[in-house]
Amino acid sequence: MIALLNRVLADEKSRRRFNLAAPWLVIALAAFLRLWNLGYPKKLVFDETYYVKDAWTLWNTGAEKAWPKEPNLAFEAGQVNTYLNDPSFVVHPPLGKWIMGLGMWLLGPEHSYSWRISVAVLSIAAVGLIMIIAKILFQTRIWALAAGFLFAIDGHAIVLGRTGLLDGILMFFALLAFYFLLRHLQTRTLGSPSWRQPWLLAVGISLGAASAVKWSGLYFLAAFGLYVAISDAIERRKAALAQLPAGESLALRSWILPSALQGVISFVLLVPTALITYVASWAGWLLTSGGYDRDSNSNPFLALWKYHQDAYGFHVNLHTPHSYAANPITWLLAIRPTSFFYEGLSNGQDGCGSPSGCSSAITALGNPLIWLPAAAALLFLAYLFVTRKSKVGGLILLGIAGGYLPWLAFMNRTVFQFYSIAFLPWMILALVYVIRMYLLTRSSDELPRAVRFVGGYFGLTFAVSLFFLPLWIGTWTPYWYWHLHMWLPSWI
Repeated sequence: MIALLNRVLADEKSRRRFNLAAPWLVIALAAFLRLWNLGYPKKLVFDETYYVKDAWTLWNTGAEKAWPKEPNLAFEAGQVNTYLNDPSFVVHPPLGKWIMGLGMWLLGPEHSYSWRISVAVLSIAAVGLIMIIAKILFQTRIWALAAGFLFAIDGHAIVLGRTGLLDGILMFFALLAFYFLLRHLQTRTLGSPSWRQPWLLAVGISLGAASAVKWSGLYFLAAFGLYVAISDAIERRKAALAQLPAGESLALRSWILPSALQGVISFVLLVPTALITYVASWAGWLLTSGGYDRDSNSNPFLALWKYHQDAYGFHVNLHTPHSYAANPITWLLAIRPTSFFYEGLSNGQDGCGSPSGCSSAITALGNPLIWLPAAAALLFLAYLFVTRKSKVGGLILLGIAGGYLPWLAFMNRTVFQFYSIAFLPWMILALVYVIRMYLLTRSSDELPRAVRFVGGYFGLTFAVSLFFLPLWIGTWTPYWYWHLHMWLPSWI
């Protein structure tokens, strides 16, 4: 494979064709893995029981509504309009459900693939987006393709891209905001403080959208906002030092005051923009009647604040035991992946011909050859950032700071491994960064062997994804084959 790739890249005409076609092939691979048989199972899996039905009532009434007792069987059979007029208390903002509702409206809510199509499309788009981001960070197309390929074939990303949950939508908007942040860093100037920062405005809109999917988008807003302010101050100080005549000391006011003023401007461009975007996502609730808490105050914005107080109380007091709850410390190593769906058949039942029985499972389990090296890469990246002040490494760690570190404050709350989809793109970027660094630090004698080793890693990783694929898309297999994938007792 490596030899063939080298021959392709050696010819100028073939290289141009490869550069044009390869990103689309990666996206096509991601699309196949996320769209093929998307309607299976024709059942609401895991928390789809909340978000899919909420999305449909939100789309039709402007607010989430309650349902009759045990509504899932009827909903799955196509009876999708049996919801009640009573409001339903939901604890996540509406934007993700608006997006899911759009897919249901376009393709028909009676079709199970419509429940998941919006999430799938954004998951595919995220693969393209991570390639664009990797191209900016690493300055070469081959590493952009590597990042996109790993994201396309990882099981955690595949499962979350095939399920009607909010977390994949949150990930997309956070990743989009990161792209806009990189564009801001590429184009910002260190002259007089300026309001002309369109990319920063786009960051604010994207992070407002992320927060309008789940409140954890606020962590990304805090991380990215602090980075913008601190990095601007650092760069202004460097620029001021570079302009000093020899022997003169730097006056604080030469960079502190412009940095402070630009920090205020950046705050205004980010935070109020995000807030306006967030509130706009509640337009359906604000402009209609009958939503939960909607009539608690004659002022709709005070009523909305009351709703948020109730939702916050739910979140901070969520300590209900769950068999698939996972401590955030274990997320990076995928110790307790979430089982979204499992059905079993005994031998001879409904065509099952395996003496051990048959299984259909959908488990949000990442490819071990991606997750474990990526977790190690994050530790190495943190070391490089501390010891060598790696700018690219720091930017990658920024996504981890916004998507993962805040959860370490919620050790006793009921949380799940699948939340980690929000920062998975940055884990993959960290892994690609370390692989790239490994090759760049090889001597000319070592390089051919190192290239073969890396090529073998990518090939083996793809093979492992093929091995686990049935457990990511619900394929019926003999029970022994399913059990063969349970490498840790905690995966069951």
